[in-house]
Amino acid sequence: MAGSALAAGVLAVAASLSLGLAAVGGAAVTAQRAAGAADAAALAAADASSGAIVTGEEPCALAVRVAAASGATLTSCTLAGPVATVQVEAAYAGLAAVSRARAGPPEGF
Repeated sequence: MAGSALAAGVLAVAASLSLGLAAVGGAAVTAQRAAGAADAAALAAADASSGAIVTGEEPCALAVRVAAASGATLTSCTLAGPVATVQVEAAYAGLAAVSRARAGPPEGF
């Protein structure tokens, strides 16, 4: 009888740890997805702003599409010449992972 109670306790602890690790892993994946989406959106906006790519869209409108294709939502986009700064959000379990990125030519050019 004591052995089965101990086994049930061990199983409950193992299940709790597994669920916790799965939640932490999912949050980490979401944070990396947000970072990748921010990088891609900033590069797209900077390239469109500088004329490196030819598009009929405004640079920030292009950044919105790129972020959405990466599974994130663009929440901020600012342009200063050929430099683009963006902020995106990606949701996981009711929480938002926020990431910012800046792209453009090196300073001094």
